[in-house]
Parts: sequence; C-alpha cells; structure tokens
Amino acid sequence: MSLLQPTPTHFIQQIIEEDLAAQRCSTVHTRFPPEPNGYLHLGHAKSICLNFGLAKAYQGSCNLRFDDTNPVNEEPIYVASIQDDVRWLGFQWSGPVHYASDHFEALYHYAVALINQGVAYVDELTPEAIRHYRGTLTEAGKNSPYRDRPRAENLRLFEQMRAGEFAEGSACLRARIDMASPFMVLRDPVLYRIKQATHHQTGECWPIYPMYDFAHPICDALEQITHSLCTLEFQDNRRLYDWILDHLTIAHRPRQYEFSRLNVAYTVLSKRKLQQLVLEQVVTGWDDPRMPTLSGLRRRGYPAAALRDFCSRIGVTKQENLVELSLLESCVRDHLNQHAPRAMAVLDPLKLIIENLPLAHQEILSIANHPQQSALGERQVPFGRELYIERTDFQESADKHYKRLVLGGRVRLRHAYVITAHRVEKAANGEISAVYCHYDPETLGQNPAEGKARGVIHWVAAAQAVPATFNLYDRLFTVANPAAEEAWLTTINPDSLKQCQGFVELALQQASPEQPYQFERLGYFCRDQHATEQSALVFNRTIELRDVWQKKGP
Repeated sequence: MSLLQPTPTHFIQQIIEEDLAAQRCSTVHTRFPPEPNGYLHLGHAKSICLNFGLAKAYQGSCNLRFDDTNPVNEEPIYVASIQDDVRWLGFQWSGPVHYASDHFEALYHYAVALINQGVAYVDELTPEAIRHYRGTLTEAGKNSPYRDRPRAENLRLFEQMRAGEFAEGSACLRARIDMASPFMVLRDPVLYRIKQATHHQTGECWPIYPMYDFAHPICDALEQITHSLCTLEFQDNRRLYDWILDHLTIAHRPRQYEFSRLNVAYTVLSKRKLQQLVLEQVVTGWDDPRMPTLSGLRRRGYPAAALRDFCSRIGVTKQENLVELSLLESCVRDHLNQHAPRAMAVLDPLKLIIENLPLAHQEILSIANHPQQSALGERQVPFGRELYIERTDFQESADKHYKRLVLGGRVRLRHAYVITAHRVEKAANGEISAVYCHYDPETLGQNPAEGKARGVIHWVAAAQAVPATFNLYDRLFTVANPAAEEAWLTTINPDSLKQCQGFVELALQQASPEQPYQFERLGYFCRDQHATEQSALVFNRTIELRDVWQKKGP
C-alpha cells in the first residue's frame, strides 16, 4: 500500500509506487553521494531534498555517502561542511556517515573478479593515448595493444599497481567491453587509476583509487540502495552501472534513475566556475552571500525552509530548463514575511530634530514585533527629540507623487507621531545636515484632527541608535544564463554588493546570526555570522521587500 498520495507528483515517485506494488522492493533506500571537493550549492539542495524527502515519505532510509575516490582535490573541511549543510537544510542521514573508501578493499577484490572473468585488463597506454584510442562520436575507437594480455599477467600487474610499484599515470585498469560501441562510456572505460596522494580517510594505504563509475554501483549494492538517483549527465553512464553489476555477484541489485539537474537564472551552478570565482577573488569565499552555495545562502539569511519550498515547487522531471531566480526569491519572501520579526534601521541617516520636545525628552514606545504574529511579542523602542531618518525620505520640495517628508508637509513617524517639517540646516557644501520639525502629541495611534499625513517613514532614536554596517547584495550576474556566455566573467554585476553605514534600533544590538528581521520599508536582513562582536554590527540584506529586478532590468 502506498504511503504517499494516490497520484504521485513526479515520475520517480511513480517508479517507487510501481516497485512497491510489484514487490520489487519492500522498502525505499536512497543515498546522497557528494564528492568532498567543494561546498554544496543549490543544485545539491534539489538532490538532498529529493533523496532524503523520498526516504522520509516512504518511511525508508537515506545514506550520506562521500564519494571520496579522488584524494587530490578532497579535504576534511569539505566533509564537515557538507554534513553541516545537510543538517541545516533539515535532514538527518540513516546510520553513520558512509564513505566510498569504506569499501576500498571490497572494490579491489571486485576488480580482481572482473580480471578473472577476462573482462578487465591492465593498460600501460598514457592517458593521452587512451583518449586518442577512444575515437570520437562519429569514429569507432581502436583496441589498446595491451587489451589481450593473459589473465595471469593482468592479475600480477594489478597487484603491483596496488603495491605502489607503478608511477602515477603509467598504468591503469580498464574494463574490456567494446571499443566500437556507439556509447563512449562503454569503450573500455578506466576502472582504477594510480594516485600518489594522501587520502583524508585511509592515509597512505592505497596508491590506486577506483573511478566513480566503478565505485558507484558497487557501493549502492553493498549499502542495499534501492533507487540510485542521478542527474541527467549520468544517463549514458547507467549502461556501465548495469554492466558492472551484471558481471559481479552481489546479492542486492540497485537501479539507477536520472532526473534533470537544477539550472537557475542569473547564477552558475558549476563547481568549477564557482571555484574560479573564489580563486580569482570575484567573491570573498565559498560562503560569500552572493554565491549559490548553501553556506553562502545561509550567511545571506535564506531560510532552509524556503529552500525546501523552492525545491518542492520546481518539481522533478527529465526536462532541462532554466528556473527563474524570482521563484526562489518569492519562496524566501513568503517565508520571511510570515516569520521575520520587524525592526527599524536607517541606512543613509539624516538628523531630524523635533523642536517642540524638551531636550531631555525620553519616551518608550511598545511596538509589536510582527503585525500578524502576536506570539512574537513586543519590544520597547526609545523615542526622543533627535531622530535619524533616511535621507531619501526628505526633500525640500516635491510634487504630489512624493509621499514622504517635505517642508511644510506632514508624515507619520512609523509607530509614533505625525510631524511637520518647517526648516532645514545645511553644511558648507550645501548638503542638508538636519531637518527641524514639530510633532503633534495627539497623534500617537490617532489620526490628526485636521487633514492627513502625506505618508509614513521609519526612524531610529539618535541617542540610543546603534551604529551598523549594511551589506546590500544583488544578483551576481547581469545576464540570465551566464554559463552560456564564452566570456562569462564579463557578465559580473558591478553592483552586486554595496556597503553603507547607518544605525539600527537598540534592541538589535543583541541580534544573533541567522535570525532574520524585516527592516521596515527596507527589506529583510540578518546579522552577518562573521561579524558578531557587539562593537561591529554588520547586517546582510537577504532580499528586498519586492522584486525590483524586473523594473530596473539587467
């Protein structure tokens, strides 16, 4: 009996439903197999949500298995960050963390079994020669001169490879399949290569390492994976996946299925390109809030729940497409609007002086933290004679479409009183340094007795204002599909980060990283996790209140 809704929402669920109904499997066991050579990004989030989500929906299991078959590019720091990202996204793997290296001994013996069957051989062609011998999409490959070595010689040479008696690149183990196959992946693919490097799990034990295409099906079988889910670029590799399992005696038989990878507009999800951004210092690191890495999105303030919602909305298909970034941003706004407490901040401060208040006036206003979520409580906000407002919220004169403060005009201070501006003070360079006004003491929570306010502006009490730096992030690229551009780095948005100095209300002095806030009229922000000293408040803008990108264009 199905544990999901009667009608599956995508084709993989349909496959699972059919497998359970036909008793091809009695439970669902998936796996998430990242290579620990970088940080996870949005594309991985889709795979995580799919694999862990299916296991949860069907009351099954999902392994976290590191594909640690290439020690040259792998680091323990990536192992730790990947585990942290999976947990942050809201999932927990079944049992202990798995590694492909857990099975290195078994993989070696399975390779020996293929040699004994006469379907694997040690090749001493150089890597360049192997590529040349493989042929092209229109021309068949040709056999290596080492392809017909006797079984005993192949066993001896492979044992010598394991003993470290060959130099790196001087030999490899290849499957003996068909050099004329129309599928390049079946033209005697490499199964093992020599890597003289220290492995983060096995140290110096192994001078030879299995290729992913060899380790993948065997690890799946040994871990009793039922549904091995990969992106579409592995579709042809399924032929090799099945060929390996067909030639080995393993009790459990997994099946591989492919789905389309995630492509998001105005970003790149190639690990190589992301690494280039880091190495060329286009960004400050893998967790730069402009990066589509999970650590970058987390630092920017994207909620994990919003990413899960996004992955649910885009669905699972075999059709490659470019998902609009605005869909992800909509998920983020929807979540933050519901859950983020409100606060006030001023990014470009202009002094406002209320002349009909005493110099020492001190008043505390009780303000709700969220207009619809009473459970979030209230905060106490100081109000005094001198305030800071946004410089863009005042003009000496303006037409009727300007709904903020002008000389002779009235506005309401958010959650406070109605004020009327009547004069300004200017610096030597002509810039306005202060605005002087009067307030109506009868307008706290009440409309003026006569007329009405022009609009509403936010503010921060000057005496208690806490200085802060604001990082205003925007899209990293100016074109929708930067990966398609030959000179893709030239499409970097020069305004992807702007910094400004301003003030926040006193309550935010104790803000914790990852706690989102809606700075009223400005957007959603969170305190930067790398700047948590009380003397150095830094807030990252997660996203603006509305999608303004379509208006301003690329």
